[in-house]
Amino acid sequence: MKAVILAAGVASRLKPLTNNTPKCLLKIGEKNILERTIDNLIKNDIKDVIVVTGFMQEQITDFIGSNYPQLNVEYLYNEKYDSTNNIYSLWMTKELVLNNDMLLMDSDILFDHRIIELLLNSGYKNCLAIRSDHQLGEEEIKVTVDSDRAITKINKVVDPKIAIGESIGIELFSSEYLITLFDILDDKILNRGEVNQWYEAAFEETIEAGCKIYAVDVNGLKCMELDTVEDIEAARKNIVFDLDN
Repeated sequence: MKAVILAAGVASRLKPLTNNTPKCLLKIGEKNILERTIDNLIKNDIKDVIVVTGFMQEQITDFIGSNYPQLNVEYLYNEKYDSTNNIYSLWMTKELVLNNDMLLMDSDILFDHRIIELLLNSGYKNCLAIRSDHQLGEEEIKVTVDSDRAITKINKVVDPKIAIGESIGIELFSSEYLITLFDILDDKILNRGEVNQWYEAAFEETIEAGCKIYAVDVNGLKCMELDTVEDIEAARKNIVFDLDN
């Protein structure tokens, strides 16, 4: 099992907080976001980590090197971080993750460590965490499923009325599934030039090719994507206490 953390983005919506600091190093309570993510991995006995960096990458590598010497960390630098989306950063990990199971996560999620445990113990080889306890709008990556909870659609344009919830950005994939995923990513990146999409677009194409990815509800466990200054302020006021206690 290898964990992949995508941490390349500029986070322009969080300026001025991110003028001189990568989003994942912003503090929420006593710890920064990346620190909380890595601690959650360690609590689930996952110590092989791939981090895709970009914007102010030295701050990220220095922080991890200074604070987590026990981790087996591999770094990839996305030099196109300001002109590509997370689909490109994910594609970059191909040679490091093939032949392994992968836990994929964005670096801007505040979440309870038990969400990883839910995925690992779900019984599904390929699954992702969804949150179904709040009203959905245009910005969320929304999910629809069939009668077996296999995902049928995962994107922002899904009608909120038919979606069962929001994908929070934590996915568990088997080594077998990754063969299909990276074949599709190769085609999208190298042949179609689709470097500025969300990686969920590739997930949808694997589903259309016959792969099964299942939705696992976080069952009320705390989680939040941090995209705006308002998100950061809300997390500091309303969520961090629950995660630290």
